[in-house]
Amino acid sequence: MPYSFILPPLAETTAEGTVGRWQKQPGDRVKRYEPLVDIMTDKVNVEMTSPVTGVISEINAPEGVVVPVGGVLATIIEDDEGSTPPAHGAPAPQAAAPDVEATHASPLHPSATIAPARSEGRQRMTPVVARLALEHGVDVSQIGGSGIEGRVTKQDILDFVESRAARPAAVAVTAPVAAPLAAPGSRAQPSITPGADEEALPLSPVRRAIAEHMSNSKATIPHAWTMVEVDVSLLVRLRERLKEDFRKREGVDLTYLPFVMKVLAETLKEFPLLNSSWGGDKIILKKRINLGIAVNRGEDLIVPVIKDADRLSVAGLAHGIADLVARARANTLSPADISGGTFTMNNTGALGVTLSYPIVYPGQAAILTSEAIIKRAVVVDDAIAIRSIMNMCLSFDHRILDGGISGGFMRAMKARVEKLGPDTAIY
Repeated sequence: MPYSFILPPLAETTAEGTVGRWQKQPGDRVKRYEPLVDIMTDKVNVEMTSPVTGVISEINAPEGVVVPVGGVLATIIEDDEGSTPPAHGAPAPQAAAPDVEATHASPLHPSATIAPARSEGRQRMTPVVARLALEHGVDVSQIGGSGIEGRVTKQDILDFVESRAARPAAVAVTAPVAAPLAAPGSRAQPSITPGADEEALPLSPVRRAIAEHMSNSKATIPHAWTMVEVDVSLLVRLRERLKEDFRKREGVDLTYLPFVMKVLAETLKEFPLLNSSWGGDKIILKKRINLGIAVNRGEDLIVPVIKDADRLSVAGLAHGIADLVARARANTLSPADISGGTFTMNNTGALGVTLSYPIVYPGQAAILTSEAIIKRAVVVDDAIAIRSIMNMCLSFDHRILDGGISGGFMRAMKARVEKLGPDTAIY
């Protein structure tokens, strides 16, 4: 019987995925648990396995197509004896695959549709080509397809866009671009055509998802911001004394981040409201302290999560950070690695930044940054001294937190960090 292989939820805030490489093609036999397709999301790349044994009947989502969670990736004709889909991230059995003549919702806009390549009475093209046409505002009826059976190809679209750019704007024939839905309370952003001395850079799936999530956060969460200066002179001396021996013994670097994260976990217990989320008509307190850490990957970032961070020592946090950062940059994180975060921390100081205003991660109450440590002349006991100073910045959801609670939290963070010194245990 036909089995619809759908895209399951891969993370809490992931609503779609981009199809990477198909490892099987229509007509190929596939076994249950056998690798079938690579899926890329804004948070993690996943090699999805087949939930059943059978023969690939149809690839519903070609490589490069953005598929919403619940969208059909492929249709598999199960063996007669059938098989039960595994619990490991695989979708539950669905009804038979939809008729191939039906249109599929475009990832660019819920009301826009992409006609399957085999449909009759419509311009023939693959979903990838249809998406490209929508992005460039191309009316495909104006293009003669050069592909098999008159199918419009990717190159046909690119050639048309290039020739259109060379013509005067008054005679360019285009269809209106389907604008992305604006987040509540935000202004829709029009599509902008680059000028002659400009270049359009296509959005990667990760960058597109980051843009949507951050725009939604700023549009729906009333942000507020506060900052404290922290004297970390004692912490600097402690780390300098321990770092070489720690690297030799543990095999990972001892940075400032695990020290601050240890303090953060302790302080969240004192101020549980910061470890919460907005529930519409309620505030939802989180009983576990799962700290997300923002990892820079060059052109984008990802936020893997250290679960139950309050149960780990400084050394344990150092190992957890090193492991997640390495796997994030190698694109080997699992969906579990980027799910369940209750509070996010960003070490912008590693980039040399001294002051920042982070955006609250969707579904959380606040985000903290630790900035670069710099030596400054400060007044200590009515005398001028050179001290190592670090700024800590907090952005928070003003629906949940006010200045009193957030200020108290930051004072407690400052006091705890400034006490880190020679007697601080790291195990």
